[in-house]
Amino acid sequence: MAGATPDDLAKQAGVSPAEAEARLEALHRKGLATAGPVFHALPADVALGDTLLREQRALESARQMVASLSDEYRTNTRRRNPDHLVEIVVGAAALRERLREMQDSARDEILWFCRANPIAMQGPENTEETSALERGVRYRAIYERELLEKPGELDSIVEAMKLGELSRTLPALPVRLAIADRSLAICPLVPDAARGVGEPTAALIRPSELLDALVALFESYWVRATPLLPDGSEEEPDKLLLSLFVAGLPDKSIATQLGVSRRTVQRRLDRLMEAAGVDTRAGLAFQAARRGWL
Repeated sequence: MAGATPDDLAKQAGVSPAEAEARLEALHRKGLATAGPVFHALPADVALGDTLLREQRALESARQMVASLSDEYRTNTRRRNPDHLVEIVVGAAALRERLREMQDSARDEILWFCRANPIAMQGPENTEETSALERGVRYRAIYERELLEKPGELDSIVEAMKLGELSRTLPALPVRLAIADRSLAICPLVPDAARGVGEPTAALIRPSELLDALVALFESYWVRATPLLPDGSEEEPDKLLLSLFVAGLPDKSIATQLGVSRRTVQRRLDRLMEAAGVDTRAGLAFQAARRGWL
């Protein structure tokens, strides 16, 4: 009916007028009917819209509170329990899988200390780097000089540089290290002297002062490392050979890595010295830095 009084409802429902009036007043309080003495039903969207909106706001407020409490719980738990800051991974296969997961999930940048004699993944095996570089992740890698002399390693590094990897080299690095987005680090724990004793063991380090210290360690070595550059156009200096020369590799090793004779390396270095206007190799290294060839 369009409207009804308590007496009308009492006759239709077969209840007492007092009970009918109580029911109509209850509908009015819930926003489902207008006020009496003649009660009119209200449309469902009008009657329930405000109620649903209030419930939605209450649920959103509760969701935000749960998220806030969860964040606070994780923060406090990490402070009390170091297991939430550092996770131990045992075994070459498990470590290799974590390195791959780290690269697949990286969004901005990977920092890498690459020591000689990798314990989990050889450079040519790291296919995840290619896909990460292609989707815009920046790589900065520092290689131990000995690693550059390993068969196939330099070719792999040159390919990565052509895709955008920023590469440098140093005679030695203090640890093996990989850092993704400055929010997760993987650092093997067993020193080379202890290899062969058991499975390789590494720590996964999440945001903490320890992670900040590892990032700072990488940056301090980065500024000291010698850049490695792939060869460009014919008009540019012989950049790859010059990189290896400044990094301290002997002529024989450079020749092996470039697939040429030792005599060819010497002739190419002589041409670089002539271009730089010097007659010593020390002078070539100085002029390469001064002229921005590297």
